[in-house]
Amino acid sequence: MKYLAAIPLLAFAVGCNPGSSSNDAANNLISQNELQSSYNTPAPPALEEPKFEKPKDGEDVAVITTKFGKIIFKFREDKAPKHVENFKALANKGFYDKTIFHRIIPTFMIQGGDPNTKDLKNTASYGQGGPGTMVKAEFNNLDHKRGVISMARSQDPDSAGSQFFVVVVDSAFLNNQYTAFGEVVSGIDVAEKIASQPRNPSDLPNERIEMTVKIAKWPVK
Repeated sequence: MKYLAAIPLLAFAVGCNPGSSSNDAANNLISQNELQSSYNTPAPPALEEPKFEKPKDGEDVAVITTKFGKIIFKFREDKAPKHVENFKALANKGFYDKTIFHRIIPTFMIQGGDPNTKDLKNTASYGQGGPGTMVKAEFNNLDHKRGVISMARSQDPDSAGSQFFVVVVDSAFLNNQYTAFGEVVSGIDVAEKIASQPRNPSDLPNERIEMTVKIAKWPVK
């Protein structure tokens, strides 16, 4: 199962063709009750602009260490408590150590956290691995701006496991489609440097970019 932070496909509406009967046409119309119901559907909450403010002293942060430097992000437990709990649990048992950023797109994001990437030879499996458990979607109103941390998933909204991505270019099309759960507070330049590395047609970096992930207290020494 491929886990992606994906650019969505366009959806096309199917209308009536010129040979449709009046009954067929009637079947394609929204009933008055359905139309009224659509008016009553609550609007999604207004987007919240991430502030990337420094954490409070003693607050938990994630420290991603790579050969290019460190990316440090704070958690947004108020937005996605189960995703934060899952990420911390995986990091605390060393799950992410020696995994790589296996998908880098300089105009979009960098993605990592797949345990399959510990296998140096089986690159065909990269992007398909996880911890064996999944986290139910916690879509929220945190805007996917540059520096936001979010979870990759398959087509199933409730399929997030361990793979995550760091947004390096504002990506509003991800809003309400992927679970944002963190904000970079240090090292966004490191993420951008990783995103700019040479890559193959599948967006896999030409050279391995391994990571270790630790949970630490702010300020990080």
